[in-house]
Formats: sequence, C-alpha cells, structure tokens
Amino acid sequence: MSSYHVPPFLADLLHARSPSGYEAEAQAVFDRYVKPAADTYTGDALGNRLATLNPKGDPVLMLAGHMDELGLIITYVNKEGFLYFDTIGGHDLSVISGRRVIIQTAKGPVRGVTGKRAIHLMDEEDRKKVPKKHEIWIDIGARSKDEALECVSIGDVATYDHELELIRGSVGTARAFDNKVGAYVVGETLIRLSRGRGKLAARVVSVATAQEEIGVRGATTSAYLADPHIAVAVDVGHATDHPDCDNRKFGETRLGAGPILCRGANINPKVFDRLLKAAKKLGIPYQLEADPRPTGTDARAIQMGRGGVATGLVSIPLRYMHTPSEVVDLEDVERCVQLLVEFARGLEKGDYLHW
Repeated sequence: MSSYHVPPFLADLLHARSPSGYEAEAQAVFDRYVKPAADTYTGDALGNRLATLNPKGDPVLMLAGHMDELGLIITYVNKEGFLYFDTIGGHDLSVISGRRVIIQTAKGPVRGVTGKRAIHLMDEEDRKKVPKKHEIWIDIGARSKDEALECVSIGDVATYDHELELIRGSVGTARAFDNKVGAYVVGETLIRLSRGRGKLAARVVSVATAQEEIGVRGATTSAYLADPHIAVAVDVGHATDHPDCDNRKFGETRLGAGPILCRGANINPKVFDRLLKAAKKLGIPYQLEADPRPTGTDARAIQMGRGGVATGLVSIPLRYMHTPSEVVDLEDVERCVQLLVEFARGLEKGDYLHW
C-alpha cells in the first residue's frame, strides 16, 4: 500500500459524482474548500463556480479547470426492469460492459452493473464487434419495469463505481481524473495565492467549469462573466509512454515528467513563454506538446471570449483517458499547482500579454 498523501480536497473531488449537467456534488466540494479563501464567490446559470481573489487587481487572470465527468443517462426501462442509456461525453464503448455503476436518483444512490450478452452466447462474428449502446444495459436487480421505476427515473445519471486508489507511490487510478485534477489545481492555486496576497498584482478568478465534456459550454459563459485579459486552462493530456502508442503520431509525454505546456494555434505565445519561464525558475520538470488547431479543452472557448483572451493550456499527463480507470502521477498535479502560483505572481499591472 502506498504511503503517499492525497490532498483531501482532491480526494473529495474524485469521490464526487458529476456528469456534465449534473455537477452538484463537485460544486459542493469546490464550495467547501475554495469559497473561504476567495474575496468573492459565485455560481451561474450553467453551474460554474467562480472564485475571485484580489478583486481590484490588474490584469485579470482566469484559471479554468472543468469539474464535470463522463456519465450514462437513463433513457428507457424495459418490461423486465433492465435500464437502457445514452452516453454523456465521449465514451469508449468497448469498455462499458461489465462495470459496476452508481445511479444518482432523487431517493439516493442505486447500484447496478452494466451488462451485455455473454461471449458464450455470441457467434464468431459478434465476438469481433464493439457493442452498440442499445446492446448494453444496466442491471439493478429489478424483476419488472414497475420495480425498477420505484428506484430510478428516466433522466437519472450513472457513473462508474471506480474510486481513487494509489497503485504505486504517487501513481493513482480513478474514474474521473479527467478533469477533477484540473478543478483541484485551479482551486488549490487560489487557496495558496490567498496566503501571500502582498505578492499578487493580478485579479485571479479560479473557475471550476461545467459541461466541458459536451462542448466546453461552461468555459464559454464563464469567460464572458470573468472578462479576463489572460487565461490558463488546466486539463489532462495524453501520456504516450505506454505500449501501442506511436510517438511519431502522438508526440512524447510521460507520466511523472511534469506538467505539459501546450504550443500551437490555440495558444498565446507570450502566455506560453511566461509559463515556461515560471517552470524554469522553480526548477520543476515540464514537457512540451504541439497542437496545430484549437485544442479539445476549455482553452478553445476562452480564447474567443469577448474581444479575445491571451490563453494558455497546461495539461497533466494521464493514461487511458475516458475509461473507468484513468492513471495519473499525483506529483505532476502538485507541480502544476506550483507552476500556476508562480505564473500568477509574476504578472504585473498592465501586463496583458498581447502580441
């Protein structure tokens, strides 16, 4: 068993179940840990959480990490009491079946198992196919539709019952590192900055964004509300250090080798340079990733907010993205917090990083 200490804030975020559009549990965790450190704190109509430090500061720096995760939404119950679902976010259908899940209902959590026809009951051709969504169901042990509907309702959501576990040292596995680690980083950064306000010129708005997995929707609205000059999105990025991953196609990034700094069309070059400078000043390891197009993160929405925002992206290396058992080195998470604290403290009045 690993003796590595997991920060309670991060552990609680990972335990919270928050599919896109159903983020209440993660909101409550962010409220509990971040609100006491903020000068002002608010939610909005999409479910974002915005914590502001040094409200008269200049420039305005937005830090964004999404708190939503993948989920399953109940769409139909058959006469035998089996639940059918659609997916919230981009699931790998090949790994859905055979998983324990927890369904969030008005009456409390309901446990179930995802199922499909056993391999023994398939012909050779069926065994080669990835099942379609309508060929997988959730079994809650009900014996009829009426019995099932006493427990669950159409529109209830489920998440995998895969909790945080350290597997070696600071390396852990969990269901929703994507992107509870990002929400943790932006919240923890504000908490630490609040302890040394005299070193801070900028107004810092740390945002736990909602609905990233279904189209960066929370980032779109919160960027308008925060009205930043500068922003850094924090998300997970693919660690390409495992078998069957061609670095010629996907680049080279490793677990435990530090935060990933992104360069590319979606990234303001001055923000990138400042992040790089901060990493070098602290002496923390970092990695580089190139992306020739708008990234699949909150950064792409924030960059286009109002009159445009000088935007950067920092990613935490992660293996097996969008599966029930993602893997992260928690040392990379801590280094990301340190990096953003240094970056924020390095901003001076009138420093808008235009180019």
